[in-house]
Amino acid sequence: MKVDYIIVGLGLAGLAFAEQLREHGKTFVVFEDNSQTSSNVAGGMYNPVILKRFTPVWNAVSQLDIAMPFYKKLEEKFNSQYDYPVAIQRSFKSIEEQNNWFATCDHPALSEFMIPKVFPNDNEAVNAPFGFGKLQHTGRVYTKKLLNDYKSYLKESDSIREESFDYEKLVFTDEKVKYNDIIASKVVFCEGFGLKQNPFFNYLPMQEAKGELITIKALDLNIDYLLKSAVFVLPLGDDLYKVGATFNWKDKTLEPSEEGRKELVEKLETVINVPFEIIDQTAGIRPTVKDRRPLVGMHPQYKALAVLNGLGTRGVMIAPTAAKMLFELLEENKEIDQEYSIERFEK
Repeated sequence: MKVDYIIVGLGLAGLAFAEQLREHGKTFVVFEDNSQTSSNVAGGMYNPVILKRFTPVWNAVSQLDIAMPFYKKLEEKFNSQYDYPVAIQRSFKSIEEQNNWFATCDHPALSEFMIPKVFPNDNEAVNAPFGFGKLQHTGRVYTKKLLNDYKSYLKESDSIREESFDYEKLVFTDEKVKYNDIIASKVVFCEGFGLKQNPFFNYLPMQEAKGELITIKALDLNIDYLLKSAVFVLPLGDDLYKVGATFNWKDKTLEPSEEGRKELVEKLETVINVPFEIIDQTAGIRPTVKDRRPLVGMHPQYKALAVLNGLGTRGVMIAPTAAKMLFELLEENKEIDQEYSIERFEK
């Protein structure tokens, strides 16, 4: 079997790169063993504002300019909805935070998204005595449904192998890479925190941050926006809400924990004051980098190997841009923005 590319991993990174290949007529096969779950359990929000400090997210506007048409094309391709626009309301903790909000609203990169107004809290189920700041043109990508649909599409075209990738079976020739019965020009690793076990790229400073979410049913909450406070509360419909998220730098397991559940419940109880029932709990490992930038580029020695990883908590926004950059590097020898490139760790 001959293909242009082997892709290892089918999270948002692998999907975005596969779409680059498909749009440019390149052949590929994906290896996916379902060992990395961060994309499947992600909240999937896109938002250009860091709500803790009211500062711009790195490169957010340019990333959204590429990401939103990307997801729109996938909706049309699969005749399904993945992008769900939803406003975000950040509860203020003080008058000082209100003032900081107004000071930031004039920022050139954020004025389109931040509404220069304090919205009073008229919902007795929510604890927000100082009201809210409101963001518009934000939303959620339903990543789990998108990935499931894309996997089905790859199965239909016989372009996926649901098995683990064995690095030791890679054989390098002059211009090709051989892996079992597959001959390819290049291999792109999009394996999330599995990169830590990758002998070719494990020198990169990947950090694993476990995140946990709960899904609750709260009949009397009645909000139709994402509430951001001590936790985020995302409406899913039918009185269901996704609540998250934890950051645990020590626990590397994929199993939901009692510790994570307790943390989320305690924080949620400071945000809302109505009864709720926990319906589900999920966990995943976020692949993050110490400088909170992605890992994109070719191996310094093995030019047939490349990496697309480290998307962290903003994979929905970053993945399409990073995939485009990597494709242009590999196919057009176009230089990658230094803040994305793995070369920043090779000096």
